[in-house]
Amino acid sequence: MKIHYHGHACIQIDTGGKSLIIDPFLSGNPIAKTKPEDIKADAILLTHAHQDHILDAAPIAKANNDAPVVANVELATYMSWQGVKNAVGMNMGGTFDLGFAKAKMVQAFHSSGIVIEETKQILYAGMPAGFLVFAEGLTILHAGDTSLYGDMKMIGERHPIDVVFLPIGDHYTMGPEDALQAAEWYNAKLAVPIHHSTFPGIKQDAEKFVGQLETRGLKGKAMAPGDTLEVAGR
Repeated sequence: MKIHYHGHACIQIDTGGKSLIIDPFLSGNPIAKTKPEDIKADAILLTHAHQDHILDAAPIAKANNDAPVVANVELATYMSWQGVKNAVGMNMGGTFDLGFAKAKMVQAFHSSGIVIEETKQILYAGMPAGFLVFAEGLTILHAGDTSLYGDMKMIGERHPIDVVFLPIGDHYTMGPEDALQAAEWYNAKLAVPIHHSTFPGIKQDAEKFVGQLETRGLKGKAMAPGDTLEVAGR
């Protein structure tokens, strides 16, 4: 399995000759190395509705043979209004079979809405979430945008996690201190900090965070946009 980090909260998982991308935010990301038109994906997962997570979802879906866009029911409906032909609505606790991987939606504590500046409206877009992705005998967790919450421990106990992608940016999500506790509770074999340093307000030292993980007996890896991680399947 290969996992590509495109910056911010966008990761792409290549497995079994197929590929899925989570929270594609490339065209509006000042530190992204990849353009939306360069993405080849067989499925798209969206954790919540903020623009820095859904901006390029519809264009990528349309350019990739109407790849399915999987999100909560409200957000999937909104994506269908944006011309996505294969918008798959699901909800918390459910699992969707992509054919080459399975995606289970787990909770995140955050907000989720779409701001329409022209009419000064905010559209409700369902609950935020994270995704457990199961493929090649591995379990990958994208925690989504979230604060710290106690059920992270339950998720870690129920699902042996190989890699977890954790937001550390603070201000809009949990910061490094809370993310360290989350990493302990998820108890993944590898923790990768995300959702940081895209903009000044969420600038963090990812290498320092990885060092702090190691003092707690946990393994971490700081990834820069464009980096790839290889994980051996089982």
